[in-house]
Amino acid sequence: MSGEVKDPDVLYVERFRILHNDYEHGGDAAAAIKSILKELGIPQDHIRRLSIANFEAEMNVIMYAEEGEMELQVLADAVRIVLTDRGQGIPDIDLAMTPGYSTATPAMRERGFGAGLGLPNIKKNVDRFEIESAVGVGTTLRYAILLPQTSQTGEA
Repeated sequence: MSGEVKDPDVLYVERFRILHNDYEHGGDAAAAIKSILKELGIPQDHIRRLSIANFEAEMNVIMYAEEGEMELQVLADAVRIVLTDRGQGIPDIDLAMTPGYSTATPAMRERGFGAGLGLPNIKKNVDRFEIESAVGVGTTLRYAILLPQTSQTGEA
């Protein structure tokens, strides 16, 4: 699924489609990204933090959007995720970012979701976080984990 790299700063890109109500495949994109990052030698702590954020983001698309795309971008200094969805959008982002606030349905709660920690958990586990949403259109998340930099002497 890797695509053409258009940004010269992006060393690797791969996209994953996410579908509404596809609980059976929930977490597949996050797991695939985790495997890719392991192969690329990204530090384990960075992979762990990004995996938590990716799972939360992926499940939000499955629960609330019609469909979405999670794009992995690996740069020299960061691993960036751009997640775009087509769906209901978020009417009040500040409220949605409040820990404990949830719009989960009873069916979602029966599956173990709806604690109201998804978006706050994403933000807590990444170094950079941006969210944009339009009601009736969809939501875009951009988040990144910064990678340790080594100098020419090999020091971090």
